[in-house]
Amino acid sequence: MADDLGIGDLGCYGNSTLRTPNIDRLAEEGVRLTQHLAAAPLCTPSRSSFLTGRHSFRSGKWHQGVNCESRTDHCHHPLNHGFDYFYGMPFTLVNDCDPDRPPEVDATTRAKLWLSTQMAALAVLTIAVGKVCGLISVSWKVVLGAASLVFLFFVSWYASFGFVRRWNCILMRNHDVTEQPMDLERTTSHMLREAVSYIERNKHQPFLLFLSLLHVHIPLVTTKQFLGKSQHGLYGDNVEEMDWLVGEVLNAIEENGLKNTTFTYFTSDHGGHLEARDERGQLGGWNGIFRGGKGMGGWEGGIRVPGIFRWPGVLPAGRVIHEPTSLMDVFPTVVQLGGGEVPQDRVIDGRSLVPLLRGAAEHSAHEFLFHYCGKYLHAARWHEKDSGRLWKVHYMTPRFHPKGAGACYGRGVCPCSGDGVTQHSPPLLFELSRDPSEARPLSPGSEPLYHMVVAQVGEAVEQHRKTLSPVPTQFSLSNIIWKPWLQPCCGTFPFCACGQDGDHSET
Repeated sequence: MADDLGIGDLGCYGNSTLRTPNIDRLAEEGVRLTQHLAAAPLCTPSRSSFLTGRHSFRSGKWHQGVNCESRTDHCHHPLNHGFDYFYGMPFTLVNDCDPDRPPEVDATTRAKLWLSTQMAALAVLTIAVGKVCGLISVSWKVVLGAASLVFLFFVSWYASFGFVRRWNCILMRNHDVTEQPMDLERTTSHMLREAVSYIERNKHQPFLLFLSLLHVHIPLVTTKQFLGKSQHGLYGDNVEEMDWLVGEVLNAIEENGLKNTTFTYFTSDHGGHLEARDERGQLGGWNGIFRGGKGMGGWEGGIRVPGIFRWPGVLPAGRVIHEPTSLMDVFPTVVQLGGGEVPQDRVIDGRSLVPLLRGAAEHSAHEFLFHYCGKYLHAARWHEKDSGRLWKVHYMTPRFHPKGAGACYGRGVCPCSGDGVTQHSPPLLFELSRDPSEARPLSPGSEPLYHMVVAQVGEAVEQHRKTLSPVPTQFSLSNIIWKPWLQPCCGTFPFCACGQDGDHSET
């Protein structure tokens, strides 16, 4: 699974200027889905849905993290959620992980706190100068007390915001921190080594390997071998390095004699990040003909992603499927292939893709799919199987900035609700089978079936909402605020520092 990759970034999906021969070969030897959809337009909810086969708001959105009550309880760790082995980054990859990039985590809040600290310090300094010059009658005790308060205020926020790289950017192997802070330039080689080693250790028994790539998420750290080699700047370099990494994993599968007995899948967690840019240019992906991008729960560009499956001798090579499918379908697919059953005590939104991939079924098991941004339903689609028509109804859409742009530039990503969205009543209607770019909204005057389609989708939405029940969210303020006593650490907190394999260092 790539991160933030646009569907238009791959040769097998129409890109002629980026070199992705290994992923293209995977598509040639397998089945390619053209209407593969993320359950959400952002990393955390999309990956939570992928792992569980159900919309993330049904579960509270877990997909990363470590501890709940103590530094060693590891309640959110992958080993406590069904995995037998883990190597990787338990937190979010952000610009702060690269010391050469500007800070990203709460950059606006950090700037306000720094300004407040400077203003408070200036005020204390002014009082001190006034005291020395005899202009202000105040005791030194008061001056020192005020200075202490300013210092405590600075320490209280800088302890977390000032050390984001050390606290957030770490690598773990199982329950042990192996690198803190992580060296991003070496991370690609570490991830590849671990993936290949896992394949070699388990080649004589059934195994599942989920390789969650750090490519192509900012800060786009790319090794020297690929820097400056693409036609699309740093982002293009990172895409081509990702393709090479995928090729090395495919080579390991083949060299270990596993190609014909391995079900291989490639995708991205959502669409390309249109707002990601700096003074050098675009840092996010290209979503092809599709409107919108990362953070946009309704527009196709935010949720339509690559979907490539290979299983030589079982899945027909070179087959292309245009049916609507979901990342949530992968969970029940893998469960079926493993000889198991999906849980019966909860709603599973995904459907096994095995019949569709093998050609036993002509159509997707999904008649309706519901597209959320956070907990807000932005759109829904109806695949009218008898006629083959594909309808999409938008109930709310993000307000692009500046007006007339195709994204929310200056905001990071588009908001899901509030003043940043437009509520549509009546809703917008598109026929994706004729207008995949969602450029021509239909009206009762231009589409005789307008009212019937809107009513039919509306009824499906009401039935869908009856399956929802509230759950505690992992994104509550009490859960996401930094807690020093829960911070993973190699060494003695707060002196946390180690190189690869736990070698303590002074960096």
